[in-house]
Amino acid sequence: MILRLTIASLLARALTVGMTVLAIALSVALFLGVEKVRTGAKASFADTISGTDLIVGARTGSVQLLLYSVFRIGSPTNNISWESYQDIASQPQVDWIVPISLGDSHRQFRVMGTTPEFFERYKYRQGRSLEASEGAVMADLFDAVIGADVATTLGYAIGDPIVVAHGLASFTEHKDQPFRVAGILEKTGTPVDRTVIVSLEAIEAIHVDWRRGAPIPGQSTPVEVIRQMDLTPEAVTAALVGVQSPLQTFRLQRAINEYPEEPLLAVMPGVALQELWAIVGVAETALLGVSAMVVVTALIGMMATIFSSLAERRREMAIFRAMGARPMTILGLLVLEAVLTAAAGALLGLGLLYVGLIVAQPVVDNAFGLWLPIEPPALREVWVLAGVVAAGAIASLVPAFRAYRLSLADGMMVMK
Repeated sequence: MILRLTIASLLARALTVGMTVLAIALSVALFLGVEKVRTGAKASFADTISGTDLIVGARTGSVQLLLYSVFRIGSPTNNISWESYQDIASQPQVDWIVPISLGDSHRQFRVMGTTPEFFERYKYRQGRSLEASEGAVMADLFDAVIGADVATTLGYAIGDPIVVAHGLASFTEHKDQPFRVAGILEKTGTPVDRTVIVSLEAIEAIHVDWRRGAPIPGQSTPVEVIRQMDLTPEAVTAALVGVQSPLQTFRLQRAINEYPEEPLLAVMPGVALQELWAIVGVAETALLGVSAMVVVTALIGMMATIFSSLAERRREMAIFRAMGARPMTILGLLVLEAVLTAAAGALLGLGLLYVGLIVAQPVVDNAFGLWLPIEPPALREVWVLAGVVAAGAIASLVPAFRAYRLSLADGMMVMK
C-alpha cells in the first residue's frame, strides 16, 4: 500500500523528481567514471610492459629509470657501457636481454636504437606481441620501423625518408644519413606507438662524425665507408631483461645493483610502478574526493527538494492523517520516496557510465593509449551504488522528521 502511494506521489511530481534523478545519475556516472579511468590508467601502465622481469640502467631513481626506458619520459643520467651490458647478458640467470639506446628524436618523436629481438621480446597487455601493419623489421642499416602514432601524425608510408635530429630538442640533424621507413607497427596503446625504432648499429653510424655531442668540423664519412666499419656501440641507455626463473630475479637484481665495475640499477617494472602510483596517489585521492562531493551535492539537492515540497504537501499529509495514517507512515513515505529516487538515479548513472564507456573506449584508446575495460560492476562499484541509496535515505530523514511533526490541526488550518 505504502509503495503504491509512494510511486503515485513521485509520478505526480514527475518533473521535479526527474530532475533530481538526473542530477544523482550524472554525479554517480562521474564518480564511477573517474574510478574506471583511474583503474584503467593503472592497468594500461602495468600492461605497457609485460613479461620483462628487470629493467637495467645507470644508477638513478627506480621511477626515473622506468619512465625514460619504458614510457620515454625524461632523460637518463648516464649510460651502461657495452662491456657491462655483455657481462650482464652472460649471467647464468639471464634468459634474454634486449638493449635500448635513446637520445635522438625525429620531429618530437623519440628515436630508439635496439636489436630485432626487441620485436620478439617486448610484450604488452598481458603478453601481446608487436605486429607490423605494413612492411617488416629492420633489414638494412638505415631501415626504421615506426609506431602507429608516428605514421598517422606525420603521414608516413613504407619507403618514406626519415631524418633523425641529434638530441630531443635540437635543430641539428643527421641529414647525410637519412633512414627509410621499412615497417609500420600496429596500434598498441603504448609508448611504442610514438617511437621511431632503428638498429643499435644505425645509432652508431649517424654519430661516426660526432664527438662529445657535436659534429666534427669538416669531417663527413661516406655512407659506403660507414657500412664497412665496426659499429659495435660503446654504451647503451638501458636493457630489458628476462630471467630463467622468477626465483632468480632477486638474486640477479642484487648482483646488478652491487655491480663493481660501474654504478648500475636493476628494477622490477611492477615494483617501480607501485612507487609511481604512490607519488601520484595524492592527485588520485583529490580527484575521487571532488567526484564524491558532486554526489553529496546531488543528495543535498534532493533533500532540499523534499524540504521545499513539504509546505505544498501539508494538505496531502493532513489528508493521510485524517484517513488514519500514523505519523510513522508519513515518515516512511518520505524516506521511501528518497530511497526510490536515489536508487533510480544510481541505476541511471550506472547505465550512463556504460554508454559513455562504449562511446569513449576506442577514442580514449587511440588518443591516449588507455584501455577502459567494459566489465560487469565490480564489488566496489556495487558498494558505491548501495552507499548512494543509503545516503539518500539518511538525507531524507531530516525533512521526514519535519513532516512527522506536522500535526493534523496544522494541516487542517492550511486546508481552510
